[in-house]
Amino acid sequence: MSSGEKGRFALVLHAHLPYVLSHGVWPHGTDWLNEATAETYIPLLNAFNRLAEDGISAKVTLNITPILCEMLADEGFKDEFVGYCDQRVLFAQQNEKEFRDTGRPHLASLARTWAAYFEGVRRDFTDKYGRDLVAAFRRLQDAGHIEVITCCATHGYLPLLGRDECVQAQVRTAVTAYKRHFGRPPRGIWLPECAYRPRYQWRSPLDKEGKTPAVERLGVEEVLHDAGIRYFIVDSHLLKGGKPIGVYIDRFEALKRLWGQFAEHYQPRAEDTEHSPHRTYVVCPDPSAERSTAIFVRDPRSALQVWSAEHGYPGDGWYLDFHKKHYPGGHRYWRVTDCKADLGDKQQYDPTRIEGCLESHADHFAGLLGQILDSDPLVERGQGVVCAPFDAELLGHWWFEGPRWLEKVIRRLHATSAVIPVTCSEYVADHPPAGVIRLPEGSWGEGGFHWIWLNDWTEWTWRHIYESEDRFLALLAAHKSGADATMAELLRQAGRELLLLESSDWQFLISTWSARDYAESRISVHYNDLKRLLGIAEGYAAKRALPDEDRAFLERLRQRDAVFPDLDLDAWDLGCKKS
Repeated sequence: MSSGEKGRFALVLHAHLPYVLSHGVWPHGTDWLNEATAETYIPLLNAFNRLAEDGISAKVTLNITPILCEMLADEGFKDEFVGYCDQRVLFAQQNEKEFRDTGRPHLASLARTWAAYFEGVRRDFTDKYGRDLVAAFRRLQDAGHIEVITCCATHGYLPLLGRDECVQAQVRTAVTAYKRHFGRPPRGIWLPECAYRPRYQWRSPLDKEGKTPAVERLGVEEVLHDAGIRYFIVDSHLLKGGKPIGVYIDRFEALKRLWGQFAEHYQPRAEDTEHSPHRTYVVCPDPSAERSTAIFVRDPRSALQVWSAEHGYPGDGWYLDFHKKHYPGGHRYWRVTDCKADLGDKQQYDPTRIEGCLESHADHFAGLLGQILDSDPLVERGQGVVCAPFDAELLGHWWFEGPRWLEKVIRRLHATSAVIPVTCSEYVADHPPAGVIRLPEGSWGEGGFHWIWLNDWTEWTWRHIYESEDRFLALLAAHKSGADATMAELLRQAGRELLLLESSDWQFLISTWSARDYAESRISVHYNDLKRLLGIAEGYAAKRALPDEDRAFLERLRQRDAVFPDLDLDAWDLGCKKS
């Protein structure tokens, strides 16, 4: 360690979208994936590769969720994305003509910029990355420039799933998919919504009168350990107590209204002064530490600078505004102006002002990391780590200039060597955990608990999930052993539908009102299709015959929801050890 070294910086990006292929295009559906690919995934790839070409390893820890990997690898998506880019170029060209004809030369210039942008994205996708973005990220990992970690299979919200078998299936299916896409087992995992639950006597949260007996549930870390996972990320309040700083409430007005129903009953935990968020710890259900997993802790000060649209960098008045769009086409031509300004008050975007903003904000963030490490009295100089976890889509999609900002931050850290970028696995390997702890239940949502995903608006979704879990597991126990090819495929497709039903995205979209009708429809579709599929399987078990209409229904689901081709039914077997 050099004398000027202050510690490490572990940036963790969480790239995720729910499964949308074959489930709509616009305004909700595949275009979500197209937008994120054009505005976040390809720009991040370009930034990481530019750094590598200059001899700088980004050392970013990147989670690409299993369901996102499945979509990015889908040949139908690849064709769709090229067509999407062509369409965006056409819209920009039409906008340019409109602006030129109406005497608005600055907007016409911006329209040409958008056309060039999407022409470049299309060229990068087809020529530079060969239409295979997963392989492009894999090459960066194989070369040691980044670390790719996993998530739960379909982003299931683990603390609220009704059965340990289903928690395990979300994790083990993720590990299997990761091995198929990246050729090695994952070392770390991003828990959906950073949501954790320890081992305890659990009762369904829908049983508000306590009529059902409580059952002992495994701690999340036990399931992770058994699947070979060695670390995950938690919000700082789970370690330190105090008031959690929710990551979504600034972006969704509906959450502010919803939070009002819970705020008066919320009491923050007392602040812990003995543990530092800038060290890792081991979490285990008992003092033996035999089924333990390390945790990284989200640093709140650095998080605020990037998450907050009001107090952070994305709220700077010169950056591109996310909300105001021009139709037809949906391109954006206005700047933030003021984060509280009405859309009608937004001023035109000026690209010439952006470079100075990015330089200033990159300088500030690089300096802030050193200040954070210097100000922590619980960590020896050079031993601490600032863990900064963000949704990847924040960079590029929500904050258009974000990938360029990130690249500048990494270049500054490389030049000064005061704070060293490091992947999470590298930090764990070089710095033993600071102790063994137990964590409370919680998430990184406002209030630190589950209310965004379980509330009066979403209770019905959990009734569907719990019913489906119980019925699927009963059928699996009765017919998995000795199942013929037809029964095995019925069970595997039922497992896929259950995993998709369990996606936490549906509750999030309902609570935020950002795509409520779509999310409610998706819950109903997967629930009803799974219910019919389980009925078909029960009928097949009794008669050993599959009517033509049932076979056609199975085939339709296999084509529509063609995820996890190597799905292992043993993933739901708590007695089956990982191979």
